[in-house]
Amino acid sequence: MFRQIHENPDIYTVPVVLPNNPLKNLNCYIIKTPKENLVIDTGFNQPECLAALTEGLKELEIDMDRSTLFLTHLHSDHTGLTNHIATAKTRIVISDVDYNYLKTQHDENFWPWMEEKFYREGLSRDLIELQRTVNPARAYAPEYLFDADTVSDGDTFQIGDYTFRCLWTPGHTPGHTCLYMEKEKILFCGDHILFDITPNITMWRGVEDSLGNYLESLKKIKALDIRLALPAHRKNDMDVYERIRQIEEHHARRIHQTLSIVREEPGLNACQIGARMTWSMRGKNWDEFPIQQKWFAIGETISHLDYLMKRGLITRHDEKEIICYTANQMTN
Repeated sequence: MFRQIHENPDIYTVPVVLPNNPLKNLNCYIIKTPKENLVIDTGFNQPECLAALTEGLKELEIDMDRSTLFLTHLHSDHTGLTNHIATAKTRIVISDVDYNYLKTQHDENFWPWMEEKFYREGLSRDLIELQRTVNPARAYAPEYLFDADTVSDGDTFQIGDYTFRCLWTPGHTPGHTCLYMEKEKILFCGDHILFDITPNITMWRGVEDSLGNYLESLKKIKALDIRLALPAHRKNDMDVYERIRQIEEHHARRIHQTLSIVREEPGLNACQIGARMTWSMRGKNWDEFPIQQKWFAIGETISHLDYLMKRGLITRHDEKEIICYTANQMTN
């Protein structure tokens, strides 16, 4: 099943179901031209995702031998099916930053490092072991690292008569990249801007301030002339600039809440702080969160703590292997 969402250029979307995932589906965008095509993102490495995407490509008569596959970022719901749908002639394009990060994720030391990091931030060993088989970042990733052409901020490429500019928007991932059609004023947002949920901003190995990077990336997009913004999940039924304002306000509230918790209860770890924060989980309390959602929530909590640390508002301490946080004294 596909839906046409724009003419000249011909832009279609294939909804790729994401089973048992709160995101519900991935919007795979396809730009058709007489000589070549552009396919944006893939879905998880799951049979249901592959069936939906394969059917959509077949209905649209997309020949992957003469198509470019653009991956907005490294997450498995965007890259998982790359090895299944790309042919030997498909050009695969992803940012150099995220491609290098994908290489580290295929290293045997990556996930042990992540597990130790989350343990030190307060997540129990039992829950860490439980998430190994249900964390979609691990369970539904590409089986092997694919070859790709990498791009940097500002790079452009052609598909038929249309020019696409790569815009590096770090935050959601270290190398998240949007695609912008300047003449047509169309932005393919990836997960940088979503319209009825807020993109997850988590901590990343080797990145000091994911949230600060994300907020700067929002300013970058806000400066563009955008007529149509196409997100990777769910729908867009509102003005993109208004949505950016809402997301900025959301993080301002979340930063304030995080700092207030640290001030009121000094010495908590990130898991304890996350348990005290407000989350949109259909009325469930922290103990009822599925482990994969708790993992994402802790990662987002750490990103807010990193933001506050970077600005000198809190301090991180080691207490018997576990990291805890205290607020710094306010000065005039």
